[in-house]
Amino acid sequence: MKHLVASSFVILLLTTGCAVRSPRSGPSPSSVETQTPTQELSQGFQVVASGSFVSGEHPTQGSVRILEENGQRYIELGNDFQTNRGPDLFVILHRSPDVIGTTVAPTHSINEGEYVTIAPLESVNGQQRYPIPIEVNLADYQSVAIWCRQFNATFGAASLQS
Repeated sequence: MKHLVASSFVILLLTTGCAVRSPRSGPSPSSVETQTPTQELSQGFQVVASGSFVSGEHPTQGSVRILEENGQRYIELGNDFQTNRGPDLFVILHRSPDVIGTTVAPTHSINEGEYVTIAPLESVNGQQRYPIPIEVNLADYQSVAIWCRQFNATFGAASLQS
């Protein structure tokens, strides 16, 4: 009888101990849900336009967005952005809604006055953000492109949709 009572007591202690520790084993589902990118976006960013890259002279893919945060506008290349390495690569805004379709392969050269240079491309893949100068009128530009200045070659472009 003493063994039965002692065994029952040990089982009770182990069961209670496991129940107390289980909530500490990981984050609660509600704490994970509060950190979603959508909520971060709604707390300070406005998506002005977006698009998807199509390949020009080199394979280029991924998403792009024009964002506005606290009065500053940005070109944001998505996590899925990818292009080839090349010399003298720049992020540009272009007046045409179809840069690749309205230029001649294989280089898809562009003409001065059709675009504005935003910044040198920081990386050939992944998310990155570039401030758009305040004097740039976004209504004048309908695409974002990755452009090689040295050889006047458009690697890829994305038509922007509001």
